[in-house]
Amino acid sequence: MRFAETGFNMEVDLTRGNIERVETDPRQTELYLGGLGTNAKILWDRVPPETEPFSEDNLLIFSTGLLCGTAAPGSNRTIVSTISPQTRLLAYSMMGGFWAPELKHAGFDKVILRGRSPELVYLWIHNDKVEIRDASHLRGKGAIETAECIRQELKEPDAQVAAIGLAGESRVFFASIEQGRSSASRAGVGAVMGDKGLKAIVVRGTKDVNVARPAEFVKLCEEVLKYIKDREAKPVPGVMPILAGLGSPQEMKLVDEEWHTANFMWGNSRTRRKDFWNKEIEEKWRETQENVRTRLISCYNCPMKCGATISVPGIATYMMKCFSKLTYTMAAYSDLDFGFRIAQRATEYGVDGFSAPQVMAFALELLEAGILTDKDFEGMPADNEGRFYWLLDRIVRREGIGDVLADGVYWAARRIGNGAEKFDHNTIKKHEQLPLKLGMLNPVYFLMYATGEKINITQIEGQFPQAPFPTMEMREDFVKDWIQVPDEKFKQYLLDWEPRGERSNPYYPTVEASCDIVDWQEKMHYIDDALGMCAGLSSFPLKPPYHIHNYPAFISAATGMDIDKERLWRAATRNRTLLRAINVRLGVRRADDKPPENHWKKRFPELEEKLLDAYYKMKGWNSNGIPTREFLSEMDLDYVREDFEQRGIYAEPGPSGGTAPKDVEPERKEAVSHG
Repeated sequence: MRFAETGFNMEVDLTRGNIERVETDPRQTELYLGGLGTNAKILWDRVPPETEPFSEDNLLIFSTGLLCGTAAPGSNRTIVSTISPQTRLLAYSMMGGFWAPELKHAGFDKVILRGRSPELVYLWIHNDKVEIRDASHLRGKGAIETAECIRQELKEPDAQVAAIGLAGESRVFFASIEQGRSSASRAGVGAVMGDKGLKAIVVRGTKDVNVARPAEFVKLCEEVLKYIKDREAKPVPGVMPILAGLGSPQEMKLVDEEWHTANFMWGNSRTRRKDFWNKEIEEKWRETQENVRTRLISCYNCPMKCGATISVPGIATYMMKCFSKLTYTMAAYSDLDFGFRIAQRATEYGVDGFSAPQVMAFALELLEAGILTDKDFEGMPADNEGRFYWLLDRIVRREGIGDVLADGVYWAARRIGNGAEKFDHNTIKKHEQLPLKLGMLNPVYFLMYATGEKINITQIEGQFPQAPFPTMEMREDFVKDWIQVPDEKFKQYLLDWEPRGERSNPYYPTVEASCDIVDWQEKMHYIDDALGMCAGLSSFPLKPPYHIHNYPAFISAATGMDIDKERLWRAATRNRTLLRAINVRLGVRRADDKPPENHWKKRFPELEEKLLDAYYKMKGWNSNGIPTREFLSEMDLDYVREDFEQRGIYAEPGPSGGTAPKDVEPERKEAVSHG
């Protein structure tokens, strides 16, 4: 018997209509844990770099994490992996909710999709019964509407539905996959789902998920819950209580938005409005927010209320995506009521809540600059909010200028030309970033922005404070019970970090310390993404209940594997190296590891080069950002080394002569939604 995992994947060939239940190799779990780790191994083995994102040979993988479906609080993440049409690199997007645990209870660890259905279909999984069903009647319907229609059709009100909206059907490069109270939004995973002719995956499972040592496992779960309660009763100065929340609750409980509106950028991430916030706006926004917020909700088996259901009069109820309360409002220079209204439509259409607003603001900037003309926007309303609704509708239908904008800012700028490229100033590896521009270079964040394979800062940062505490007394108080650190040196890094002077940004944390901090933070995210754990209880907040010292006990008790801190750290290192290898094989080199040029006003090119050199060396990569032969062998990744040697990757010129990811858009075939 396999513990924690089921030991079976579902393989679906949508071209042939073939479904297989495939037993998996437990050795892969020992090496890569599960979730993102085993997804990456499958993609490496079966999707060569020549494969186009919109190809029958590209895989779309829905995976549970190793602990999903167990009693571990917060273990509910679905990891969706594929090759992105937007970045042309590995995409891995996560969603919470109930879908992954439901799949585990149905008897599967992953759903692996290949091929392309000639007609629009959905997949129905009910324990051992699996069907590919006609979805022609769902064509063009919203993602949330689709889920409700399917539940009624199947007479299964408890079924969990992951669905695309019109954006996915139209292969919009930033199309999302929506699942009730969560969303896999980044890097266009919904576009790949639409290309495969798959409207939804519906799951209902009633089987048990077994753990190896139940009593020990339950005791560990109780300790996590106790820690959360203790932190709630005895708050740590300068640290948000765990149940105060992340993402939606932070935004939906918070009314005073002075910090976000004054420090984040408006429009196409260009304008800072420091004097925007006042008492009048605060009261107006408070009334709006309190009138539409129905309730705060949780994902499967989680004590946090991370979701907020929004009910705006006259439109259907939906869940606000994480950290997206202000993205449409600020892109349009509008107010909160507009943001809540357009976000509902965008959720039904199924688009990323970070990319879509920036793309629309980018288009209007080009109109104001004369790069695009009124002819390109024929029929667009004159009012500001009406323009955003109009643009959103055109994008998800790929009509007129919307067909260009549907490829995201990077590709749209290059299709438009005539100077439009200058307005693409907030993408990393062709992917829109959080609308945030800062002053002084931060060495830790430079490395996270430049080198992260997720290309999304909130999936990299976490357990080390974002800024130094103002006094030594506060620092000393903070490190007293900082049990989560993997090594005592991190306490000293924080103690030595000062707001001003020689021990402040950009020269502190030092190059060595910055590399250590980034390594710790990203390793914890890689562990979470393999286990299916919510980052809000582990890798993202300060002093979380899950950390490198108790995770080995959870994994051992759940699976029966003998794993300690060093072995877990090694597995995370292996997974991180494999993801880099996939992107190296797809063309990523040192030249691509850079944040937007204007992300910080004050840049230090020489220091940045030193940071990259040191980070690469720590990771076991060469000066061009390629994992070395020796390190790949050390990490049990000889198959990667052999592939690199056969492809001549090690024979390439140094950093100045490296290649970039393929700069050719995926072929745009006729969208499913257009028949």
